[in-house]
Amino acid sequence: MELKEILDKEKTRLNNIKEECEKKLVDVPDGCLRLGKSQGSVQYYHRIKGGGRNGVYIPKEKIELAKQLAQKTYNKKVLKIAEKRLNQLKFILKDYNNDEIELVYLKEHPERRKLIEPVEKPYQQQLEEWLQESYAGIPFKNDASVITTNKGMRVRSKSEKIMADYFDSVGLKYKYECPLELKPYGIVYPDFTFLSPETGKEIYWEHEGMMDNPEYARTAVMKIRSYESNGILPGENLILTFETSTSVIDMELVKTFTEKYLL
Repeated sequence: MELKEILDKEKTRLNNIKEECEKKLVDVPDGCLRLGKSQGSVQYYHRIKGGGRNGVYIPKEKIELAKQLAQKTYNKKVLKIAEKRLNQLKFILKDYNNDEIELVYLKEHPERRKLIEPVEKPYQQQLEEWLQESYAGIPFKNDASVITTNKGMRVRSKSEKIMADYFDSVGLKYKYECPLELKPYGIVYPDFTFLSPETGKEIYWEHEGMMDNPEYARTAVMKIRSYESNGILPGENLILTFETSTSVIDMELVKTFTEKYLL
């Protein structure tokens, strides 16, 4: 998530905490709890305004009162912190924009931009430069089926065509089978590689399409472990989807992953 989304999520969390504490502070006993000790045992005392410094001893049969008083003090402390942080977030979110640094550059006159080296390249510029990088994928065998996407790119399977056509339809740019070195595994060719709009770093998508083939599955597991040992982790910068001969690609899941990690 971008920082603004994180802050909005935190604001919601704190508001929920605030509401919960306020509910629990309704109809609570007056006063507060004091802890004492006698002959090595903890004792509880109920202190109320004007009722003396030490308070009234709470016997064991009234332990529920001690719990209520302890909970009351705790809830007040939490409420105070939540209100403080909500006020700070309100101030920050009032004029915060995730892209404000990038917008300084983009709002400059086009002729002026030619003279400026931005402190952070706009994502679109990063993406264009990344797409222009040349690479060599895996050659297709002469007897391999010819499967092409709607945009004319050749792929190896019908599932990859379906996925590629979907990515193209939502305007996602990607590299197909761009080589990546995983130590000590060697060179792998992720089905699709994307450039994250949030981090500017690569996200890899592996679609393992023959998981009911024991040898294929064994190799796939070894490859996934190599991704992980190289710091490329599922749910962060690695997306994994699977398929067997009886369980075809789940495009709803593909769309969910795409919306969550790439759009």
